[in-house]
Amino acid sequence: MSEQIAVRIPNELAESLEDLVASGRFETKAEAVRTALEALLDAERRRRLGDLIAEGYRRLPQGDGEDIDLDEATSHTLHGLDAEEKEVGLEW
Repeated sequence: MSEQIAVRIPNELAESLEDLVASGRFETKAEAVRTALEALLDAERRRRLGDLIAEGYRRLPQGDGEDIDLDEATSHTLHGLDAEEKEVGLEW
């Protein structure tokens, strides 16, 4: 299933899309836009994942010589990833 949306873009951007199609890089402008949107969503997913990983490191004590409960840390990270997946509607 797909959804059609209307988007207004500046003329320069529209011309660049035309160039991508004319060069054979994409069959249609719609394909180029879909590819760009997928790349944006993937980059955002990776950024959020990086934020979750960094947050996990900040929550764990560093260098105190004590054993860290990795099961608890892993569980917390997985819980955060599950919540993130639901929020953005993407699968990891």
